[in-house]
Order: sequence, then C-alpha cells, then structure tokens
Amino acid sequence: MKWRALAAASLLATHAAMAADFATPGGAEPGNLDAVMDALHAEGADVELLISFGTSKGGSAGHLAVALRGELPGDDAVYSANFYADRAPEHARDFHTADLMLRIPKKEYLYRTRSTLGDKAAFGLDFGEVYKRSVAGVRVFGVPEAERHAIAAYFARINEDYHARARDTQYHRGEVRYGYTDLNCAKTIGSAFLFGAGYSSVRMHSAPRLAARKAAAYLNANTPSEMAMQLVREFDARGYRMDTVLYRKYPASPWIDPHDEKAIAFRGLPNRFPSAISLDFRNDERAYEDYDNLFAMYLLHNLARHAVSVDPETQRLRVESAEPMPFAQASQRAAADAESDSKGFLRRLLFRPRGHRIGADEATKPPTQGRTP
Repeated sequence: MKWRALAAASLLATHAAMAADFATPGGAEPGNLDAVMDALHAEGADVELLISFGTSKGGSAGHLAVALRGELPGDDAVYSANFYADRAPEHARDFHTADLMLRIPKKEYLYRTRSTLGDKAAFGLDFGEVYKRSVAGVRVFGVPEAERHAIAAYFARINEDYHARARDTQYHRGEVRYGYTDLNCAKTIGSAFLFGAGYSSVRMHSAPRLAARKAAAYLNANTPSEMAMQLVREFDARGYRMDTVLYRKYPASPWIDPHDEKAIAFRGLPNRFPSAISLDFRNDERAYEDYDNLFAMYLLHNLARHAVSVDPETQRLRVESAEPMPFAQASQRAAADAESDSKGFLRRLLFRPRGHRIGADEATKPPTQGRTP
C-alpha cells in the first residue's frame, strides 16, 4: 500500500507539472473552439444524442448522453449519467457525486479542459470527452420545445430521487443510484424519453433481483448503442429530421488518469464503437461482425453531415462536411449492407465489406464529400 501511495503521489505531481499541456486538465483548448461550435449550433438541432466510443478492448459499451437546445445561452445542455454516483465511499471521496444526472454545456462536455462541476469532475468523461475517445452525435431537428422541457424535467426528477435515496420508482427497481448494468446511462436517457416525453415504443431491460447473478445482469443491461437505435427509430416515426456529426478523438493526449489502475495515456487507449450485447462485445477494436453493430455504424455513417477533428499541429478544430442521405435511404442501405456483411463475416470469407463504419479510418468522410469550411 505504501508503494502504491507513493506511485499515486508521483503521478499527481507529474500531472501538476504538465497541467498547461494541450489536451490535459487545465491546459490549452482549440483556438477556434467557440467559432466552430457556434456555427454548428446555428444549424438549429433541437436534440443531439451523444454516443461516446468505448476505451477498452473487450466488454466496453461506451456512453450515451443527450444535448438539449434552449437551456443555455449559445450552447446546448448535455445531460449525462454520473458513473461515480453509485454511493461507493471511494467514489464519493475522489469524484463529483452531487447529482446522478449531470448538466454540462456541450462545448465543455466535448472540448473544454476545465469543468464547471468543480475539481472532482472526471476529465475525459464529464468534460473534454474527445481527448479520450470519439463521440458520434445524432442531431435531431423539429423536436418541439415542450418535448425538450419534459425530458429535462424528468432528469430533474431523477436527481431529486437520487438526493432522497428513493427506492422502487417509476423507472427503477431498488435504490436510485448509478449501476453499470442497471441504472446506467442508457436506462436514464431512455427513461426520460419514455416516461417524460411519452416515447411509448422505448423498451428497457431490468436487472435481476439477485445481485449475485452477474452474468444475467450483463445480458439484461441496457446499452448505449441499442438505446440510441431505439430513439432514432422513434425520431423518424415522429417525422423529425436527423443527421450525424462525428467528433473525432484527439489522437495525441498525454494525460494519464491518476485513478486508473493501469497508467495508460489517453492517446494509447482503444477508441471502440460501443457494442450491443452480442459476441462482438468481446471482440477487439473494429472487429465487429454482428448485424446490430454493423447496422448502427453504417446508419450513422450514411447520415453523416460533419466530421470535426482537432489538428495536432495547429491545435485547431477542422470540419469536413457533406450532404447526408435521407433517413429512409440511409436506413435501407445500412440494413442491406449489414445483412450482407454479417453473413460474409460468419462464413469467414475474404471479401470487401459493402458498408462504411462511422469512425473507421477509411470511413471518416461522409458518403458524398462536400465542402470543407
């Protein structure tokens, strides 16, 4: 324990020394951050699902948050389930646990290196996400203001229940606190749309009553990609227009989280599209073969409007833009390509996949390349 404490102190001292480095807590931010994000905000999306990639080779489901327009001047408010709001004493000591549903400005959530939540906020999770992993944003246009307010109000209700240590609520069985396989990011977001905004088609799984049944808990967990696809289908059924923005991971962050057991810089972490519950859940990065995972990646690529990246040399944001497919065409093509490719992978054939995966090197550009602002 003594050596571990000394190692942790050494890491913290190192981090303090490099605090001014780009892509680290307290460091410099992209010089044109406000200009680029203000331009994207001006395009008028009302809601944006923010699907964060996973950072482990196996068993990584990523993260799901939602940004709502109209709550902050000049920016969207991101609602994100707090991974550390699980009542664990060590998390209460070391992390921000005041709320279960965090409310964060979108610029801060994606690119800022300082948090309005305070010193205990987690870099790469509560703020500065792109320095750790890519985020795929599904932008939704035409969502009524009343619907957005209903979603935000439900998040406020979840926080009230968390503060009161409520049990057996409308949306959760047991005490209201974060649980990786139970009351997680996907379930909290889905609950706000289901119970708050009346998205009656949303279906959620419940964890088994016995905590010892870990395998069953994993199999019944709500995952970010599956919940996002449910919501995307409901958006389409309601007649809302959609496109996607890929906020690419900055590939060179030297930051090492002092709380992690393994000292790995953000630049060395995997950047893996969040998997549905399938055999792909244990595959390495970019090795997905399951239909549901292929469909999700292909659909988001087909809907691509922008791809935003941080140039390591200039430390400025760069935007690539294109014309996305209409949803019906994007979905139909994604389904056909996913069906064909999943069969090809199953047969272990040498073939060229038909679909393009969002976030893959060969598929970072949208299907029809347009102007680059």
